[in-house]
Amino acid sequence: MNKTELIEHIAKQADISKAAASRALEALIGGVTTTLKKNGSVSLVGFGTFAVTKRAARTGRNPRTGVAIKIKASRVPKFRPGKALKDAVN
Repeated sequence: MNKTELIEHIAKQADISKAAASRALEALIGGVTTTLKKNGSVSLVGFGTFAVTKRAARTGRNPRTGVAIKIKASRVPKFRPGKALKDAVN
């Protein structure tokens, strides 16, 4: 499912226009992004938790040349599914 299909699904399920569904989805994505930028986390009970974790600096390899390169430390977004989502998938 891509973003357009998700907007169509939201519009149909919530009985709203596609424009309203698009604005709602954009607001959700914006809220999650803003919170993660501030190093916070977003918990949606029954669905899961979005959080930021730190990835340590490490040494990698250039796949083309095989030369060792240094990869800087970074912050990466992570998603941990909730129990209800895990149960629904299994």
